[in-house]
Order: sequence, then structure tokens, then C-alpha cells
Amino acid sequence: QGQSPPGDTRDWIPSLWSDTFSDMMEDELDYGDDWTFQFNYSLSQETSSEERRRGWRVYTHCAFGQFRCGTCSKLWRSARAVLLFRYRRRGGAQRGTVIMRPLGQACGRCRDVFELPGFREREVEETLERLFAKIRKNYEEDDASVGSERVRTRPHRSDLCEACQSGICCQD
Repeated sequence: QGQSPPGDTRDWIPSLWSDTFSDMMEDELDYGDDWTFQFNYSLSQETSSEERRRGWRVYTHCAFGQFRCGTCSKLWRSARAVLLFRYRRRGGAQRGTVIMRPLGQACGRCRDVFELPGFREREVEETLERLFAKIRKNYEEDDASVGSERVRTRPHRSDLCEACQSGICCQD
């Protein structure tokens, strides 16, 4: 097997997300806010009335990711690597929390487990730029647009998609 091109990450690397978040936070949320970034692999899209009262908001994003089957090592790419974010700014304090959950896809051959996506560094940066725009729009009344225009070339396999089974996939 040949080597992957530079920046071509095929495996789930949480530190890529948390390090990029930390590097970008000051430039993207330059109002002295201090935000923490965490992972929760069972996070749901549903928020209770108590969570909404406490300021929690939800943002779902489809990114271009790569997957590797842990059983047969098959590799595949998807324009529907779904990422679920929950975020809130705490009270009047200039602090906030972002919680992220990547949703997986199952291998078309093995179908046994949902594999988590890997991402190129630039895709992580673009995703976080959209998240920061959403945060600014909600908390700093900035009218930044956070749409996602993706070209989809292959049919989406809902039966292999954890986000579809959770009811939060960003299908057309």
C-alpha cells in the first residue's frame, strides 16, 4: 500500500479537532471569550426544555470524511460524515462550552460496527469556521451565513449511516 498524501487523515483523531479548535478560537471568537471543547460519543440532537432554558443550542454539519473498516480495512470516502455539536455560552460570563459527536458509517461488506470518520486538516478548519460563525450569529448578533454547498456524486446508503438511524442525517 502507498502512503497517504500529506494532510490525508483516514482515522478518527480527536486531538486534531481539539487542537484546531484551540488554535482558531482566539481569531474566530475574538471577544475575550474562553470556550472549552469536549467530545461526547452518545450526544443526541434532542434538547430538553431544561437544557434549552440553560442555553444549549444544536448545530449539525455534513463534512467530507474518510472511513476505514476495522474488520476488513476497506477505505471509503463520504460527503455525509455527520458531526453533531451542542454549544452554550454560560450566563453573563465570557465562557462557553462546545460538545462534539462524530457519527459513523458501517462498512458495506462487514456491516458490523459504525466506524468514525477521519478528516483532512482543511476540512476540520472549514467545519469549525462554520461552527464559530453559528456561535457568533447566536451570541454576538453577527449575520454570518452557515450554509453548506456540497456536490454529492454517489447514492447515500441510509442503512449504513449512524446519523440516518439516529434521525439527524443531512440528506437532501
